[in-house]
Amino acid sequence: MNGITLQKFDSTDFNNYFLLVSNEQVMSMITERSIPLEEAQGKFQKILKRNENYKTFGSYKVYNHTNEFIGLGSLILNEEKNDEAEIGYMLLPQYWGKGYGSVIAEALINKAKNTDVNRLTAIIDPKNKSSRKILLKSGFHSEKICEIEGLPGEILSRAI
Repeated sequence: MNGITLQKFDSTDFNNYFLLVSNEQVMSMITERSIPLEEAQGKFQKILKRNENYKTFGSYKVYNHTNEFIGLGSLILNEEKNDEAEIGYMLLPQYWGKGYGSVIAEALINKAKNTDVNRLTAIIDPKNKSSRKILLKSGFHSEKICEIEGLPGEILSRAI
């Protein structure tokens, strides 16, 4: 597997975003439900606004080496603690288990290193063994397992 390309989502990318968030498999470990069209349109508008407000922080579409859309990666600044950001990623199911999660995590960590952030967090479903393995391999450690907005969550962090 070769590298990936990250490009910020723009107003023409809703269909790719919706392809991810409307997929029950993708969302099973994130929201435990697919996101309906109207809700997804609202969330996408928030992504576009955040992408406009920050140079490095935001949500990125991820392409593989053959320029196929494979998922999303995000680096979101914690607006209450400007030295902290959260990374996240989603992949279409046909790209699971191919090493892309690790490559995306590494790319997001490297982006964060070029900012004033000195601490990264990631929130996963505790049952998501694959994401947990990727994050631990990327230098994260588990801080706590708790309920987040009514869903099971595990918060992991690392210094950068």
